[in-house]
Amino acid sequence: MKYMISWKIAPGFHKTTMETFLKSGAPLPQGAEFIGRWHAPGSPYGWLLMESADITTIAEHIAQWASLIEFEVTPVIDDDLAGQALSRVYGASP
Repeated sequence: MKYMISWKIAPGFHKTTMETFLKSGAPLPQGAEFIGRWHAPGSPYGWLLMESADITTIAEHIAQWASLIEFEVTPVIDDDLAGQALSRVYGASP
């Protein structure tokens, strides 16, 4: 499953968070696939899209950064999968 992880750097931790990111690169735990990461320049916000069959990899990654960053995790699906689900409910072919 794919997960969109939105983050906000906690107030007062911007410099520490950026230094930690530059030093480590924020690698994902084994079993998680990196799809993309986006940063909103000049703000504390960013997004990470990752895929994993094991949600504990998501929990592990968040735990590594939880003292610096606030997270929101949203499972996401692409248009094809959404279309399949919607066609089962509404009866239309994707």
